[in-house]
Amino acid sequence: MTTASSRDSFHSRLGFVLAAAGAAIGLGNIWGFPTQAANNGGGAFLVVYLIVTFLLALPALYAEIYIGNQAQTNPVSALASACGKRFKSVGHSAGIIGIIGAMMMLSFYTIVAGWMLSHALSSLAELIGLLDLSQWLSTSSTMRNVVFTPIFIVLGAAIVHQGVHSGIERWSARLMPLLLVMLLGLIIYILQQDGAKEGLTLYLVPDFTQVTEPTLVISAMGQAFFSLAIGVGAMMAYGSYMPKGQSVGKLVLSITLLDTFIAFIAGLLIIPALFVAQHSGQEVFIDGHLIGEGQLIFNILPTLFSSMGSIGLLVSFAFFTLLSIAALTSTISSTEVPVAYLIEAKAMNRKRATWLISGIVFIASMLLIAFFEQLFGLVIQLLTTILQPLMSLFYFIVVGWLWKRGNQLTDIAQLNKHTSLKLLAFYLRFICPVLLIFVFINVAF
Repeated sequence: MTTASSRDSFHSRLGFVLAAAGAAIGLGNIWGFPTQAANNGGGAFLVVYLIVTFLLALPALYAEIYIGNQAQTNPVSALASACGKRFKSVGHSAGIIGIIGAMMMLSFYTIVAGWMLSHALSSLAELIGLLDLSQWLSTSSTMRNVVFTPIFIVLGAAIVHQGVHSGIERWSARLMPLLLVMLLGLIIYILQQDGAKEGLTLYLVPDFTQVTEPTLVISAMGQAFFSLAIGVGAMMAYGSYMPKGQSVGKLVLSITLLDTFIAFIAGLLIIPALFVAQHSGQEVFIDGHLIGEGQLIFNILPTLFSSMGSIGLLVSFAFFTLLSIAALTSTISSTEVPVAYLIEAKAMNRKRATWLISGIVFIASMLLIAFFEQLFGLVIQLLTTILQPLMSLFYFIVVGWLWKRGNQLTDIAQLNKHTSLKLLAFYLRFICPVLLIFVFINVAF
């Protein structure tokens, strides 16, 4: 077993925040959030999303990071320890389920990330006149998936096997600012195009009569959990690499604010871009719903960018490169979950653990590609609507009820005369489980 003192770790609070935000900021923000917003009332969805993020998703993120930070070990061992002797096996099993969830996420995430990379290269190929190659890169096919999925798996593994500080922290510090700069640059460009104002109005001016729509509320809640990467152990693993004594609450708030900000400004890019496409003659909505939904950005936006000439191809290259970076920062965090377990519980070295996990992910991804119609959507649905909410509920139960018989946060609050921590302990123990059970029942049934 690796001791806490000999474990690799983040070397700065900023490094941790950027890495954890990178784990949270991915395709869920830049791809999923704007699609959900456009389909669910625009501004009304945004209002509900912000409410549920801070009422439910932020406390769940706190619980996950707090468990990892206190235990200073991998998610499986952390949950086993937090559950105490009586429920140790339950905690261990929950940790293993989290690892399975991380592997499930990686199996489909690397496929979608491959699509982003191939579309970025397609724009580049068209720009330099390689039209046949560009057409192949932009057309969905099994062969394209087989080629690009492994590329992304290898990219993620190459960063993770370098370690927490040298790999994850260093690359997150490089990629996150680049992602933000590219996103802001694209927003400035798109907002100058004809039709963008209509999209901006839909997004920023809420229709409050839609705020209480059950489907809108449920969609916003599901998106908040997926967006913050809660429930698969990635945040718990990252939390364990921060020294004890750090203000977990402030760190969690920083991550949530950064993640929510990226989702918000992604909406400022994608939703106006849809209306720019509509203004140029493309059919984007049918009966108020987006054509193709998840596939929308691959169907509508490349056509929009192509219609802009050479500058549009550069914009397309920048846009899909941006999505590739977002996907990569999330991929490395999910990979770290099983890798940390193999290093600490199975005494495996980091390089071997990383490439073993990547090999398993490769096999799982190839299975999804081979049986795409039957498995792809099913795996995503199982992860986001069942496993992630259930794991988050378990974190609340651990922190509020099982850990030192439910007195962990309350004891610390009383010891330090911390009124706000007492309120947080009560909120995590009673309010969050009830809210989450309600969400889970509505999503599942």
